Amino acid sequence: TARGIALLDTVRDRLSSNIVKIPLLGMIPAGGPVITEEYVDDWVGLEDGFVKNLKDSFMVRVTGESMIDAGIFEGDLVIASAKPEPKNGDIVVALVDGGNTLKRFVKEGGRAFLRAENSSYSTPEIVPMEELVIQGVVSGLIRTY
Repeated sequence: TARGIALLDTVRDRLSSNIVKIPLLGMIPAGGPVITEEYVDDWVGLEDGFVKNLKDSFMVRVTGESMIDAGIFEGDLVIASAKPEPKNGDIVVALVDGGNTLKRFVKEGGRAFLRAENSSYSTPEIVPMEELVIQGVVSGLIRTY
């Protein structure tokens, strides 16, 4: 008898899924992320269902250990969206007094500040001296081993 090979529906769906490319920014310039070739280190392909807001999304690579208690480690890639306003408790990519960071956004008593998620830090709060600009709200994380 003739042998036929047919793809399972689940395999066919995965092969036909839409792949989108998200910019991996090497640095985030002051005033917010500017997605131009000048700042893009690489483009990362992801399934379109993995990214909530494709038009305004970008990725950054995590350095440091300030967010390890939140499950974010050095070398992880975080996906952030530049459009939504942060809610209390969101993890954000921010510009604090001229320096970029990834921290938890906290708003208490009418003031906004950032908090590191590392229990070994003696002072986890980062209160801006002059300026706090939220550049993106984290919506996803990619980790490779």
